[in-house]
Amino acid sequence: MSLTDLTATELLAKLTQGEITSVELTGVFLDRIAAVDPTIHAFLRIDRPAALARAAEIDARRASGQPLGALAGLPVALKDVLCTAGEPTTCASRMLENFRPPYDATVVARLRAADAVLIGKTNMDEFAMGGSNENSAFGPVHNPWDTDRVPGGSSGGSAAAVAARMTPLAIGSDTGGSIRCPAGLCGVTGLKPTYGRVSRYGLVAFASSLDQIGPLARTAEDVALILGVLAGHDPADSTSVDRPVPDYARTVSKPLSGLRLGLAREHFGEGLEGQVERAVREAIKVYESLGATVREVSLPHSKYAVATYYLIAPCEASSNLARYDGAHYGHRTNQEAMLAELEIERKALDAAGDTEGLDRLDNALVRMYRRTRSEGFGPEVRRRVMLGTYALSAGYYDAYYLKALKVRRLIRQDFDRAFEEVDLLAGPVTPTPAFRLGEKVDDPLSMYLFDLFTIGANLAGIGGISIPCGFSAEGLPIGLQLQAPPFEEERLLRAAHMFQTATDWHTRKPPAI
Repeated sequence: MSLTDLTATELLAKLTQGEITSVELTGVFLDRIAAVDPTIHAFLRIDRPAALARAAEIDARRASGQPLGALAGLPVALKDVLCTAGEPTTCASRMLENFRPPYDATVVARLRAADAVLIGKTNMDEFAMGGSNENSAFGPVHNPWDTDRVPGGSSGGSAAAVAARMTPLAIGSDTGGSIRCPAGLCGVTGLKPTYGRVSRYGLVAFASSLDQIGPLARTAEDVALILGVLAGHDPADSTSVDRPVPDYARTVSKPLSGLRLGLAREHFGEGLEGQVERAVREAIKVYESLGATVREVSLPHSKYAVATYYLIAPCEASSNLARYDGAHYGHRTNQEAMLAELEIERKALDAAGDTEGLDRLDNALVRMYRRTRSEGFGPEVRRRVMLGTYALSAGYYDAYYLKALKVRRLIRQDFDRAFEEVDLLAGPVTPTPAFRLGEKVDDPLSMYLFDLFTIGANLAGIGGISIPCGFSAEGLPIGLQLQAPPFEEERLLRAAHMFQTATDWHTRKPPAI
């Protein structure tokens, strides 16, 4: 069996026992990337010499008996939305194509401190805005199970990299399902932690009250291993919660007795494809065979979740992306060409005696802002910024944004009431398996509805996990979503591991990759 077929937990055991070195392991995964990624396009940047040098340093410390971190020698891929000091962090956007942050994101610093080997930055939807990974300025990611289909977004590169055995561990971010959706579509395990559980410092912001960083891996056991490194209070992030971090890796294998699962009736209605529902309900039967009890619950305001999300998220995006103006950092339009164009227009209007046209003519600063943003942002980012700017404008703020915040509170209350009756909610991750590349590009509403089952967790600030639970008739992965009360990641991971010890869906790998 190839090393790339082993889980992160199994690889760490081999490293610890001296059966393999980190240089050997890192080289195997780098070779795998070189062989497979030209087809998948999961990575935007690989630094082979730096990764091997880091692995050699860890091997030397292990050989000399020095203490090592929890991930010592394991390769980890980073979604390119996380700042890495002195290295490109593009958010898959032309706007940040040449941006090199002067500091590490907190999660990056913690991975380095845990002696992980950071092997590269993964592709994504531009500024994390998208559900298919087709919005990257540098080309789409392809699903390893069928390269004509999407991997899901926005963390599609991270999910595809894990599914295609190019890395044992990867980091993503989840604003409305951006870890769980690609995990579900690519047949891997992906966790969105509770808001505040993992520091967002150094995460390039999309929607600050919704964004959360989390891990993707093959198994819940592997997710538990890396979550213990990522989680914890960070004074640099004012939204980071100061509460103890459980030993997820130690407790993940403990079964949950008396588990009460809730099925939200709103998640099993119109729009859910039959084969997805069947796979999810079969997964529920597995839990029942393990001693869980199941009951139906209601999330009555979930029917407003999509509309609520697509007001709040664009409003926050409009505010967060206002900083990309060409004046401070990031892309700036060609000023010489812009000024020459402006002068030609001015002369033409002056010659025509068009004083009104001259009055309306942009000044150089406004022209620079407008051209910079038009050139730097892709169409989906521009669409969301315009939606958010409109909803925040005078006369519309109360009617749209403020009302959305009130509905968000009701959505959270629905979850709170449900968790008074059950320990976890179980249901589908996505309405269908992976769709074809280009299928929804010209239909934004259809694309937005694809997040129907995942955005509630972001609006409520709770944790959720996607685990493989079956395959479609076309051989495409189907995911089961579990959701838990705030800061109950330990419960999520234990429940996911229970399922994975009783099934083998998570062990399957793409046949052609």
